[in-house]
Formats: sequence, C-alpha cells, structure tokens
Amino acid sequence: MPRGQLVLLFNSYEFIFLFFPLCALGFFICARYFSLDTALGFLVFASLGFYAYWKPAYLLLLLFSIGFNFAVGRALSSENFWRRRSTLIFGIAVNLGLLAYFKYANFFIDNVNAAFGMHWDVGTIFLPLAISFFTFQQISYLVDAWQGKTHEYNFLHYALFVCFFPQLIAGPIVHHKAIIPQFMKPENLTPRWSNFAVGISIFAIGLFKKTVIADSLSAYVGPVYDAGSVGSNVDFFRAWGSSLAYTFQLYFDFSGYSDMAIGAARVFGIRLPVNFFSPYKSTSIIEFWRRWHITLSQFLRDYLYIALGGNRKGATRRYVNLFLTMLLGGLWHGAGWPFVIWGGLHGSYLMVNHGWRHIMSRLGWDFSDRAGYRAASWILTFLAVVFSWVYFRAPTLEHGNQIVLAMLGMSGFHIPAGILARLGETGTSLVAMGMVPVQGGGAAIISNYLWIMIVAPIALVLPNVAQIFNKHEPVLYENDKAFRNIRGSKLLSWDYNNRWAVAVALAGVAGILTLQQVSEFLYFQF
Repeated sequence: MPRGQLVLLFNSYEFIFLFFPLCALGFFICARYFSLDTALGFLVFASLGFYAYWKPAYLLLLLFSIGFNFAVGRALSSENFWRRRSTLIFGIAVNLGLLAYFKYANFFIDNVNAAFGMHWDVGTIFLPLAISFFTFQQISYLVDAWQGKTHEYNFLHYALFVCFFPQLIAGPIVHHKAIIPQFMKPENLTPRWSNFAVGISIFAIGLFKKTVIADSLSAYVGPVYDAGSVGSNVDFFRAWGSSLAYTFQLYFDFSGYSDMAIGAARVFGIRLPVNFFSPYKSTSIIEFWRRWHITLSQFLRDYLYIALGGNRKGATRRYVNLFLTMLLGGLWHGAGWPFVIWGGLHGSYLMVNHGWRHIMSRLGWDFSDRAGYRAASWILTFLAVVFSWVYFRAPTLEHGNQIVLAMLGMSGFHIPAGILARLGETGTSLVAMGMVPVQGGGAAIISNYLWIMIVAPIALVLPNVAQIFNKHEPVLYENDKAFRNIRGSKLLSWDYNNRWAVAVALAGVAGILTLQQVSEFLYFQF
C-alpha cells in the first residue's frame, strides 16, 4: 500500500469513537424497525464506505470483483460438468490475473529489465488495499461452489460475505458457509449485552497488543531493518535485539489486528475463525503453521497443496508440493525476492520436519513426552522462525544477508563502553574475549532487550485470547477443532465480573492513550 494513503484503522479515534458505534447502531436500528435485508444492506454500505475511505477509485475494483465472482458462482450451478469446469478455471484465472497485475507486474518488469538489460516501464502500479485477502476468499468460494459445498443466489448476502468490514482488510479469510448463516440467526439481529461485553473486551485486548506492545517494539526494528540502515555498526547484539523485537512485533501486530476483527464482529453476534493460537509455543514447524495465520495456512493446504497432489503421489512429490506451496505462499506475501526466500526457507523447514517424523516413525522412536526433547524442539523451531523473519522484514536480499551474518557473529560483538564500565572486572573479561567497546547506544540496547524480556512471556507462557474467552465461544474452529479443548488457566479465564471489567478497561485506556502516533498494521502491505 502506498505511503501517505488514509486508512480507517481499527487503532484510530475515527474508527473507535465514530465509525464502529454508528455502524453497530445503524445495523440494529435497521434490523428492528425495517427488515433483515435492510440491516444487511446497511452493513454492506458501511463496509464499502470503510474500504473507500482509503482510496475511492479502488472501490470500483472491489465492486467488480464481487460482481464477477458472484456471477461465476451462479454459473457453477450448471449441471454440465465441462461447462462448470471451464467456468471455474476462467473465474480463478481472472482473479489471479488481477492479483498478478496489481501485485506482481512491477516486480516482473524490474526483473526482466535487470536480466536482459531492457527498459520497460509500466509506471507505478499501486497495490489495492486488501486485494490479496478478498481475492483468496473469493477463490475459496468458487472452489467450494464447484464442489457443491456452498452456493449463494442473493447478491446482497454475497457482497456482505466479501466486504464485512472487520475481516475485509487483513482477514481472517472466511468461508461463505461459516459466516453468512450466522447473519440469518434471529438472535443476532438484536443487540445482546453478552456479545457487546465479549466483543469489546477482545477488541480492547487486541488494541493493547497493537498500540502498546507492537508499536513500542517497532522503535528497535527500523534502525536495523529499514533501507540504508545496515552498516558496520550492526553487530551480533544489535542484530539479535532487532530481529527478536521484529519477531514479537509482527506477532502482536497481526494477532492484535485479528483479535480486534474478532471482537468487532462479535458485537454483531458473528464469530470469525481463529487466526492465531500461540504460534511461538510450537515445538515443530508443522505445528507452527497450524497456529500461525491459521486461515491462510488452511487456504494454502486446501486449495494449493491438495490441488498440486498433496501426498497422494508418493513421498518425493509430497515434499515437492510442500516446498512449492510455501514458495508461492511467500510470494503471496509480497512481490520481492526476500519473500521468496522466506517461503523457500519454510518450505525447506517443512520438508525436513516431515522427513524427521518419518525417520522417527520408521525407527519406532517417540520422545514427545520427554521434557528435554520438547525443549530442544521448541528452541530449534523458534530459532528457525526468527531467522526466516529476517528475510520477511528485510527490504533486499543483501540487507537480509547482512543481518543474518551479524546474527551469526560475522560482524563482531559490540558492547557500549558505558555498560562494560558498569560491569567492572566482568567487562574487562568480556573485552579480553573479543567484545569491542563502542561509544553510545547503551540505553537503546538495554531498552531493546528489556522489552523483549517483558513481551516474550506474554507470547510464550500466557494463554491466548481464544483460551481466555473459551467459555464464551469467541471464535470458530473450522478445521483444527483440537484447539477448542486446549484451555488456559482458570485464573485467566474471562467472565462477567468486576476483576475482568477493570483489567479490560485498563487495557483499552492504555491502547487509546497511545493512539497519538497511529501506525498501520504490518499486514496491510500484503
């Protein structure tokens, strides 16, 4: 998304105090005094306005996409197999064609020019907000319609499925059959205080995660990762401090957005799919991808990995399919070689993980109940993820390579002289071991690592939002229903009481007080 464009952010005064309350008020008034379709029409109109606030011209693209895919979905009801098949191929091709043009045209032209010394120029093509998400969501609808899992003959309902504002911009990616029937329930057409309490509480926690935690961590990421910032002064400690800060920033930023989307939808009585389930607690890359950006992982599995053949054509083909799926998943995140490398790394990780499980199974070994094995598995998984995030954030491959080399100790070990002086004899010993004293920067590096020490336990130890609100069914568990039974502690189980009212109020107030420096969500660029 081009810098400088206005977006009606969840973490903004305009959304929290104006758009959202007026939208909820209008919906329930229309449902009470008019009709269901009037209420749904109001919600569609408000959602389109929410999108148009960014750049009105691109509203035409969203409307075209909705109208085109609705028509294709209707055509898929034909009883002629070959007509249905060709219609599905055509529909997917148009969706991917639009995505390719807006997201990858400049990337493709730049690489052709670099490879062949040419000078093609198609101008600057701005990436339309949310095109990746609403395109994938509608492709999933077309495939589901082709398979006879769902059909929609009401354009208003279909438009709401695509553009419902809580999940329009950055997901979760939803299925038609899971969302639209919820709008038809009579109990969701009247305001329910239980929905308001649960929804606003989840929204407040998500706001806190974004504005207080994620935005605070960003101060330690930019100085190392922003273009032009890498140089000889980025050593082992700065590289690790910044990379760990980004690891947690990305999680709290995107899971915070997902929580806010889930909370906003719940006010309307709608339960969105769970999108994060404590991914940094994973003890394998396979488990990580069951817990991280869950709706995208499920989309890639159901509509790409399985379409490529999955594991139906032998072990070798299975590993190739895994690698290709993650490679394309990396490219989906952004038109740049660092994203390709990131996807390739995770494809390689998954191949190794599946291969290791196969070897363990053949040998009859099972150490999953041993604490030492699980701890080692967690450390290896977490480090693999942190190293991959370097390329996810780095603007160029060279930039990412420099940071990785610094994390491996290739750029030296610099410690501010002030810190060494306070360590006394220990500082002298560190210098003798090869640590290099540098002037300045002590406060920044101490603050960097203190923030990591504060936020790491939140991600690694505390229960997540789905667990905290488990008794009140805050989310949908579409495919991984096993998560439903993973409960958090009784102490951190949300309920209607004063203790939680105060805690949520404090989180909400802290989130609102940090809105002076409003920042976009990281996933808006994808």
